[in-house]
Amino acid sequence: MLFYLTPTVLRSVLIVPLSLSFTLLPTTTTHLSSLKKNPPVQPVSGYEPRRRSFRPSFATMASGGQQFPPQTQKRQPGKEHVMEPTPQAVLHDYKAANKLQGKVALVTGGDSGIGRAVCYCLAMEGATVAFTYVKSQEGKDAEDTLQMLREIKKGADVKDPIAIPADLGFEDNCRKVVEEVAGTYGRIDILVNNAAEQYVKTCITNITEEQLERVFRTNIFSYFLTTKHAVKYMKEGSSIINTTSVNAYKGNAMLLDYTATKGAIVGFTRGLALQLAGKGIRVNGVAPGPVWTPLIPASMSEEMVANFGKEVPLGRAGQPHEIAPSYVFLACCQDSSYVTGQVIHPNGGTVVNG
Repeated sequence: MLFYLTPTVLRSVLIVPLSLSFTLLPTTTTHLSSLKKNPPVQPVSGYEPRRRSFRPSFATMASGGQQFPPQTQKRQPGKEHVMEPTPQAVLHDYKAANKLQGKVALVTGGDSGIGRAVCYCLAMEGATVAFTYVKSQEGKDAEDTLQMLREIKKGADVKDPIAIPADLGFEDNCRKVVEEVAGTYGRIDILVNNAAEQYVKTCITNITEEQLERVFRTNIFSYFLTTKHAVKYMKEGSSIINTTSVNAYKGNAMLLDYTATKGAIVGFTRGLALQLAGKGIRVNGVAPGPVWTPLIPASMSEEMVANFGKEVPLGRAGQPHEIAPSYVFLACCQDSSYVTGQVIHPNGGTVVNG
């Protein structure tokens, strides 16, 4: 069924059954301009049926006015299943090509947001996936992600996915996670360091030593320590992918400690790439721009959430499924065999290092 959504219709209240799919319009200049601000809406990523109201002004992420419904969450790292709209982790017309068939991947913070989308894409490409989550906060999201992965399992060499609760800010926990994954599957071919948290503070004097240590432990200690224990199970052709941020390149006055950790991740990525090049293990990073994930309502005010992402050239926040293919590219040793020590920038058009 084809819907022609004119600007007049988009501004009206439109009720559409969630089961319907949308067909893209011909890519004329006018239509391309429209798609830039109003990307096609993908089905929601949650796997437990929930009652939802369809809100075109939010779901289509139009520029101008509120982009997302005002909302906040009280604790980090946030819960995806209570967000409105639900972040889009699944691109249902994703064309998999078995690029990672038989590989074993460990994704930290894989229960929601970008991590969930990465888990989905890696599994679609034939990888066996294990991921970590925060037990006290993310149990429901972790179970949703596990169910998603079980439904797309394919191939005799693809094993059942596992979810591991862990606070990765401490070395012993990182070691236990790695040993569980290696003990279950025999090796690790792909490591995605992705776990993160952030807290908005407008002045450096408001950042406590406790918060500073917490953010650094989650955002960079976990990367360093998980990798330290994982490399012994990684062979030539393996890939390590670290999630940094556009903030590492342009700065963010309200996320000073978070920005510092993301800069550290860039340095860690470049140095580790040099260290492991001789072993045939590639190390790269992905620096997303503003992306609709649980971190956003869990760390920002309602006003900030409502306008989140509008500052980038594309005029909107990204969705997790728009970021995940970058990880597939870097994980695939055929596609990115000559790429190491680099960072990909899916950020909505912000120019960095120009």
